[in-house]
Amino acid sequence: MSEVYAARRARLRERCNAGGSATALVTRPANVRYLAGTAPRDAVLLLGVDEDVLLCRGTPGGRPGDGRPDEALRTHRLPGSAGDPAVAAADLAVARDAESLAVEEHHLTVARHRAIGSVAPRLRLADLGCAVEQLRVVKDEEEISCLRIGAEITDQALAELLESILVGRTERHLALELERRLVDHGADCPAFTTSVATGPHAGRRGHRPTDRRVEEGDFLSVCLGAAYRGYRCEIGRTFVIGTSPADWQIELYDLVFASQRAGRQALAPGVTYRAVDRAARQVLDSAGYADGLAPLMGHGVGLENIEDPQLAPAAMGKLDACVPVTVEPGVHLPGRGGVRIDDTLVVRPEADGGPELLTITTKELLAL
Repeated sequence: MSEVYAARRARLRERCNAGGSATALVTRPANVRYLAGTAPRDAVLLLGVDEDVLLCRGTPGGRPGDGRPDEALRTHRLPGSAGDPAVAAADLAVARDAESLAVEEHHLTVARHRAIGSVAPRLRLADLGCAVEQLRVVKDEEEISCLRIGAEITDQALAELLESILVGRTERHLALELERRLVDHGADCPAFTTSVATGPHAGRRGHRPTDRRVEEGDFLSVCLGAAYRGYRCEIGRTFVIGTSPADWQIELYDLVFASQRAGRQALAPGVTYRAVDRAARQVLDSAGYADGLAPLMGHGVGLENIEDPQLAPAAMGKLDACVPVTVEPGVHLPGRGGVRIDDTLVVRPEADGGPELLTITTKELLAL
C-alpha cells in the first residue's frame, strides 16, 4: 500500500504547487488517514518538498481500526506532554526553510490557526481548501473492496436479527444487539449510531433508539452500517412486525421503494448530482409528500459517514465512475410511522453493468 499512499500525496503536492505552496499541513483526521494510512488521535501530516512527516503523540496503528501507517512515511512521535502537533509541524516547516504553508482552514479552529501563525510569523499561511476531500471522492479498488466487505458484514448482522423474536423488545436493545453483531462479524466498529425505530417512530431520519417496545402491526425501520478498515457503508430497511401489512403500509412502502429504485437507476458517470436527487424526489413529490422530505436523497460514503457528493436539489457537479453513494429516500407520517430504504452503491458505467449494489438485503416488504 505504500505506493498507493505515496501516489495520493503526490497528487496533493501537485495541487499545492499549482496554488503556490510547496508545503501543506493536513489536520482533518479522515484526510490524514487517507494520505498516511492511519490517523492516531491529534495526528497531523506535514507534506514537504523532500519528505512527508506524520506527527502524533501516540503509536500509529496502536488501536483496533486505526489502520496501518505507511511504512515509507517518516513518523515523529511527540512526548505525551508536548503541545499541539499542528504547531510542532509548523515549527518543523520553518526549520526546513519553507516560505508558505497551506492549511485546512475549514478544519482548524481560530485559536489553532493563530497558534500556528504565532510560532511561525514569517511563514505565509494559505488555504488548502477541500483539496484532500476532492481527491477522496473517487475511490480506488482497494477502498471499494473495504466498502464491499463492510456491506457484507452489515447484511449478515441484519439478517441474523431478522431471524430472532422481535415483539416486546425495545428499540434500544435491538440497536445494541445489531452493533454487537457488526463487531462479531469483523467490523472495526459501527459506522455510526445504529437507528432502530418502531411504530410512530418508524421512518424518521436519524431516529435515536428509545425504550419503546416493538408491537404487533408496527413498522420497524432500521439503519446501520459497519466500519471496516476505516471505510463506512450503510443500509436502511423497513419491515412490518408480526402480521400481514395493512393497505396503507403496503401503499407507502411501494411508493418509497419506487422512489429509491428511481434514484438507483439514475446513477451513472456524467449524471448530475441534482438529477439523481430529482429522480428519487419526484416520485414522492407527485404523491403529495413534498413537505417534510429530507434535504438530500443520498450522499457519498468512505472514511466518513457522509462525504461528497451530496445528492441534493441544489448540488453542483457530476458523478464519476467508482464513486460510492447512498440512495435513501423516506417518508414519515406523524403519529403513524413511515418507511426508509437505504442502499450503498458504487457508480459504474453501463458497459460494466451499471451501479454496483453493495448492500443486498432484500427490499421486499417482509412481515417478521
